[in-house]
Amino acid sequence: MFASIPSGRRFVRLPIASAKGRATRVPTLCLGALLASVLLAMAVTFTATGRAQATATAPRFKVIAFYTAVNDLAHVSFVREANRWFPEIARTHNFSYESTTDWSNLNAEFLARYQVVLFLDTRPDDPAERAAFRKYMDGGGAWMGFHFAGFALTPSKYPQNWDWYHGEFLGSGSYVSNTWRPTPAVLRVESPNHGVTKGLPATFTSAASEWYRWEKDLRTNPDIDILLAVDPASFPLGTGPKPHEIWHSGYYPVAWTNKRYRMVYLNMGHNDIDYENKTNRELSSTFAEPIQNALITQALVWLGQSKR
Repeated sequence: MFASIPSGRRFVRLPIASAKGRATRVPTLCLGALLASVLLAMAVTFTATGRAQATATAPRFKVIAFYTAVNDLAHVSFVREANRWFPEIARTHNFSYESTTDWSNLNAEFLARYQVVLFLDTRPDDPAERAAFRKYMDGGGAWMGFHFAGFALTPSKYPQNWDWYHGEFLGSGSYVSNTWRPTPAVLRVESPNHGVTKGLPATFTSAASEWYRWEKDLRTNPDIDILLAVDPASFPLGTGPKPHEIWHSGYYPVAWTNKRYRMVYLNMGHNDIDYENKTNRELSSTFAEPIQNALITQALVWLGQSKR
């Protein structure tokens, strides 16, 4: 016995057996309708699953880091370390991280793909790149800079020839001097309620770095929120051998933000290198201190999610 089952305009005859082994009749079913229902259900399930997976895996924001990594082994060491560390943090905190040495990518079309820009070890010199970066920041983009990204000294290979960046945006003006050797410092949180520093202890010990002194007193600039400064417990800071490379007193901001922009500058980013014995061996790691790592992570997430 066969049951006639319509499929569209054609009929499919299927053998049907009863419990006693004899052929029996079954109700006529529309195979076309049945298949359509199954396919529809599968499509709905796949669509819902795909949307859920996309929601779960889509990065909250995208980060692009610019670097040069050609001057000073201490800066090169930091850049290499940063390009290992940031992808790990990106996976943990669900953002994407890319890096490039092509500074010509500082243009409107390229920057539009990213919510946060990092300068790991220097700044752009080309006028068109500088103009594109300023436009990006004026338009609400976000930026984090490390150590040498704030450096400017006239005369030098990196003169102070970008007034907006060093004078207005960073607010620090030119570099004046630094400690030596790179050493840890006790840092004091100056803005404990800021999103970058919230939850950090009042003071903590940083990773080793070379610390900069600046031309301008950031405390007098109403646009600047100083986030961290060197705590007096650090003094004397530096080991010399030159006397001026050892700080015994004074006020030294090492992390701040400009309230007119979505930005954070961090003076960290100079690893200790064995220059004296000519081994060029790395003697420290910028990402060796958990509290400092929490600071950098919070700063990046704050930049990626905040709006000016």
